[in-house]
Amino acid sequence: MKRWILVIFSLLLLGLTACSEQPNPEDTFTAYMKAWESGEYAKMYGMLSKSSQGLMSEEEFVDRYTAIYEGIGMKELAVTYELPEEDQEYDTEEKPSFEYGVSMGSLGGEIQFSHSAELVYEEGEEENRWAVDWSSSMIFPEMEEGDTVRAWPLSPERGEIFDVDGKPLAVNGGVKQVGIAPGQMEKNSEEDVTRLKEELAEILNISVEYIDEQLGQSWVTKDTFVPLASINAEDEETIDAINELPSGISFQDDEDARRYPLGEAAAHLTGYVDEVTAEDLDEHEGEGYSAGDQIGRRGLESVMEDKLRGKPGGIVVIRNKEEERKTVLAETPAKDGEDVTLTISSDVQRAVYEQMKGDSGAASAIDPRSGEVKALVSTPSYDPNEEILNPNGAETTINKFNKTYSPGSTFKPITAAIGLETGNINPEENMAISGKTYSKDDWGGYKVTRVDGAAVDEQVNLRDALMRSDNIYFARSILKIGGETFMKETDEFGFGEDIPFPYPIQSSQILNGEAFDNEALLADTGYGQGQVQMSPLHLAMTYTPFVTNGTMLKPTLLKEEETGQTWHENIMSEETAAIVRERLKAVVQDSEGTAHDAELEGRSLAGKTGTAELKQSLEDENGQENGWFIAWDTENPDLMISMMIEDVDEGSHYVVPKVRNVFEQLR
Repeated sequence: MKRWILVIFSLLLLGLTACSEQPNPEDTFTAYMKAWESGEYAKMYGMLSKSSQGLMSEEEFVDRYTAIYEGIGMKELAVTYELPEEDQEYDTEEKPSFEYGVSMGSLGGEIQFSHSAELVYEEGEEENRWAVDWSSSMIFPEMEEGDTVRAWPLSPERGEIFDVDGKPLAVNGGVKQVGIAPGQMEKNSEEDVTRLKEELAEILNISVEYIDEQLGQSWVTKDTFVPLASINAEDEETIDAINELPSGISFQDDEDARRYPLGEAAAHLTGYVDEVTAEDLDEHEGEGYSAGDQIGRRGLESVMEDKLRGKPGGIVVIRNKEEERKTVLAETPAKDGEDVTLTISSDVQRAVYEQMKGDSGAASAIDPRSGEVKALVSTPSYDPNEEILNPNGAETTINKFNKTYSPGSTFKPITAAIGLETGNINPEENMAISGKTYSKDDWGGYKVTRVDGAAVDEQVNLRDALMRSDNIYFARSILKIGGETFMKETDEFGFGEDIPFPYPIQSSQILNGEAFDNEALLADTGYGQGQVQMSPLHLAMTYTPFVTNGTMLKPTLLKEEETGQTWHENIMSEETAAIVRERLKAVVQDSEGTAHDAELEGRSLAGKTGTAELKQSLEDENGQENGWFIAWDTENPDLMISMMIEDVDEGSHYVVPKVRNVFEQLR
């Protein structure tokens, strides 16, 4: 009896165990959702019903999910669901269904949807299971077999750049693509085809080999327009020359192209745009750039990329078998870039460039009453349109106006102002200077040398020293001021600071270190040699106190900015500003002034010349000379020009007439 009880108990226990090991549809559903969220598509395929697996192979299933998600730029996929709170019993004939929600990021924005998964019971040779009864609607509810998912970016229109008067500096459109229609070209004789290619290559500055390469691409057909290069839509001479060639050449307007009306005159200011590279896409990952997008290269196109570029959008759609749009899954409109209006004047920019082209140098022009920057020029230059129209044929050059250089004697007014403010210079007091050189016993033989024009007088006051540019006067004055005091005072002129300007300009300096190592270096600094380094823009800003009667203005580049902003307030008294200003007028207006050649009828110019000798050390006797001249009209102080030309034989005398010519042209 006991034996039978034990057998019955064992059978009951075995039955209960077998029941507890029966497959559960909730477990399959949960595992499938976790695999989906983790991107384990092969694992998902393994949980599909036999009939579902019959629709496609595992490889096809994995490839489909991968291609769709990569194509739409899917990111951060999340699946949510709720299971019954209490244990459920399922009949094998049932098809239980579970609700789930999906959210994901995409090229077109966030995609969200709700759907349900139906499970079926299947018996197997080794084990029974619940499997997912899959269909295309589980990817997106609106999908049916044969549908496809497509996504593409929506590009914003790039903002344009204008000068202070609304004249274009960087604008969209105005460009024509030049191309060949092979079917039309083949109507010509072989001789004419050869001539067409050769002459077109010469006009567009490309090679015949390049033309043949473009025509030989796999996608080219007889009816295809094959683009070769772009030209300015207003370049009638080039268009006429192309139209005279044998048939087969055609034009298409390119409204997405970028055009720079000032060309070389403003190249380093504007920069240019170019198609993104693989390196750009890596560097700007997550910022919405796609292959084929434009990105700013150099100049303001690069500096203001975020503002000009706008914000790209995107769209994700389902298409039916006929490639007709069926459903929009997500769409984010592109936000066009912002237009930028500068304080730059095209007239001033062009006038300064015309005087500098052919030389190597840099210049800035400002309104010294307001701090508005009117021109920033660097030479030699390049044509940014060539970078757009034919990048293989263009060659860019280095921007110089954002770099620093030894300012030479243009620095002397700063020394003068500091000397006056600290009481170490009396403007009317004469300094006795004999001979052409000045030195001290512990200078190791180094001497400060006067220019020939300054050596005509042995009794020198501040007016004489600025007018004739006397190095010894300022060398001895700075020694009297002292290195520590001088360094402290030059802080007020913005040395060692980042220039508060949207276009990055290298900071100016007085010394490489923090203090003067010797008196000879201090003496050299007094007249702008030694280790002093300044950009043309910063030099101009340090002269604004002579116009504003003591306040150094902040440079402004954007028209929307408030003008007349203070960079450093009251760095000199009104009296000091007036004293230096009057002495700088003598530099131009006195017949003995170093810039007398700049005298211009109808203008009351003041300014300062400078010839900076680039020596490797104090012991060097000779070095390259850079010429400087900075000037403004004291009667109508709406323009101040600071110009530097590198490696000139005549020093500042080479630069003075160039600045004068700008004032004359703009009168």
